[in-house]
Amino acid sequence: MSTTPITALPVLSASSGVVFPEMVVTFRLESDEAQAALDSAGYAGNQLLLVPHLGDRSSSIGVIVRVEHAQKMPDGTPAVVIRGIERARVGAAVSGDGDGLWVEVQPIDGQDADGGELAVLATEYRALATRLLELAGASTMASALDDVRDPGALADTIGWWPELDFAKRVELLETVDVRARLLLATEWVRELVAEAELMKKIRSGVNEDLEKGQREAILRRQMDAIRTELGDSGDDVVAEFREKLAALDVSDAVSSAIEKEIDRLDRTGDQGTEAGWIRTWLDHVFEIPWGEVSDDDLDLDAAATTLDADHTGLEDVKDRILEFLAVRKLHAERDPEGERSPGGSILVLVGPPGVGKTSLGESVARALGREFVRMSLGGITDEAEIRGHRRTYVGARPGRIVRALADAGTMNPVVLLDEIDKVGAGYRGDPSSALLEVLDPAQNSTFRDHYLEMDLDLSNVFFIATANVADQIPGPLLDRMELIPLTGYSADEKWEIASEHLLPRIYERNGVTADEVDLSEDVVRSVVAAYTREAGVRRLEQRLDRLVRRAARKVAEGEEHVSITIDQLRDALGRPAPNERPARRVTAPGIASGLAVSGAGGDVLFVEAVATEGKPGLTLTGQLGDVMQESGEIALAYLGSHSEELGLSIPDDTRFHVHFPAGGTPKDGPSAGVTMTTALASLLTARMVRDDIAMTGEVTLHGKVLPIGGVKEKVLAAHRAGVSHVILPEENRHDAEDLPDDVRDAIELHFVDQVTEVLELALAA
Repeated sequence: MSTTPITALPVLSASSGVVFPEMVVTFRLESDEAQAALDSAGYAGNQLLLVPHLGDRSSSIGVIVRVEHAQKMPDGTPAVVIRGIERARVGAAVSGDGDGLWVEVQPIDGQDADGGELAVLATEYRALATRLLELAGASTMASALDDVRDPGALADTIGWWPELDFAKRVELLETVDVRARLLLATEWVRELVAEAELMKKIRSGVNEDLEKGQREAILRRQMDAIRTELGDSGDDVVAEFREKLAALDVSDAVSSAIEKEIDRLDRTGDQGTEAGWIRTWLDHVFEIPWGEVSDDDLDLDAAATTLDADHTGLEDVKDRILEFLAVRKLHAERDPEGERSPGGSILVLVGPPGVGKTSLGESVARALGREFVRMSLGGITDEAEIRGHRRTYVGARPGRIVRALADAGTMNPVVLLDEIDKVGAGYRGDPSSALLEVLDPAQNSTFRDHYLEMDLDLSNVFFIATANVADQIPGPLLDRMELIPLTGYSADEKWEIASEHLLPRIYERNGVTADEVDLSEDVVRSVVAAYTREAGVRRLEQRLDRLVRRAARKVAEGEEHVSITIDQLRDALGRPAPNERPARRVTAPGIASGLAVSGAGGDVLFVEAVATEGKPGLTLTGQLGDVMQESGEIALAYLGSHSEELGLSIPDDTRFHVHFPAGGTPKDGPSAGVTMTTALASLLTARMVRDDIAMTGEVTLHGKVLPIGGVKEKVLAAHRAGVSHVILPEENRHDAEDLPDDVRDAIELHFVDQVTEVLELALAA
């Protein structure tokens, strides 16, 4: 190797490009250092030493360049046109004329090597480079390679390739040995040819036997290069999704489905509509708490204490929860590895508003130590709300079941399906049918959401449904649930609930204490008796809250202690609630008091009957359903066929009209037969029905009294209305065991088997 004498030149640093000998480029002067180097070039024969700067280091090899002329870029930035002359080693810094950094320079003007070996390498390189230009559609430029005879200069031509990154260009510049440089350039151009041929095969649809690893490596390198050029290398979304997948504890089927979508996103890129859909799907999938479960608190005593502290009464519900816990405890003790799952448990709490159905779900979750999620199903008519939308729809998303798991953060939460009796069907499907798979213990271990298109195991989810009326729950759905009725409360139970649960919450909500505001038992009982006619305690809480708010104002104004008296109730709460007592309504023959159950609980139902001249028959009014229409016909038919036995006389030209007041409220159900029969018998015999008695039951054509449902709700309604006697079917005798003691003490129950017994009890002498 021969060298020329050492000289000194000003240094021009380059951090984004490399200039090789014989290369002519335009260089932007974007810094004061670059401008100072250009100014100093005039003292060195318009020559500079261009040194690449890579990362935290500068190259030890630079290129001596000549400044051809200066110019300005279209944006006004100053620039110069420079021509590469030869490589040079960068020496120590020296002082020079003008500003800028000057260094010692040792030009490298040639290399000693085997000419025959270099000729062979040059031939191979030239052939590969020619092939690369042909694949790139620039075959006309291949002739320029024939004009380059020097092996070192030939190797430098790879530096012109636009896809060669900056680090490789610096490496090529620093390789001063011609043979090593030619070998390096040949290796790179061979890789570029392979990439170009692969891209050509992909575009033309030709599939050849390339190693899968090599093909993926090339494609990923291309994607990395594209992202680098776009400035997206710092936000590799695909890599983030792959890291999340690696951390998931999921089955092979789920892992394969997720990996497939990640690969699709990788091929599609991070831009475009389809990429957005895929990313949204992946975001929803990774929101699901795969493998995350809450440890059940299997301490039965502690669970019983929690349930008792949160709710007064409801013993049947508490017993069912404790039974569930006992089963879980036995499974945990006898199957510690969890190989046999005890399965899910689906309860449906049926009762009027305000009896504590929703809050009971929260207590169950707290007793179990699980997360709690509430899903309101009232008014849902779209099946996709349960199963999710198909991914082909714009704005598609998973169903509420999947979103409930994501909200809970575990795969075994307590999920409250609120108001399941109000699920409707529409042109978008029947959500109640979609719930069949969710609530069936034999199916929900492989629940499939339409959006996710993968199986979810819901067998460990504790589902609790709530409803106001069991009859409105679809039969197939009710068949999969265990029904637990929550009836209304008696006056004593309401007082106990108010003192233990409602008042502490109301005091806290209004910022006062029991020492500052005094609500005596007599006041609360007066509110229960005069201002609430509900089965639950929601309205009671509203009334008590109003009283405490008025007292809180006085406390805020400076009073230290406020006592609320019964005399203040009218001023604070207004007029008492209307009291439909039978004593006020049963004022003439033909009027009887019945008992019914609606979505709001039990209620007293009055029946009025009159007779007019006209076409024989029966007219029924009061928004009655088909069952009650039939009950009226049966009642009249029974009285007509047993008129002699009952001592009745029914004129041939008589038409009967039976009316149920409160016509704005729809009424239906098999429990008004005895009431209509009694009202008609009272009308025909001109005997008053006792005003202290109410009745319920259905009648057959032969006078048999059939059993009915909702005994507790109906008797509680009679108790609230001040009734002291209630007639019930004989077959409902066992239902009376569920009544509170104070109600059984206040009401005398009469169990009958025939209509004649009803008439003997109900009609006054």
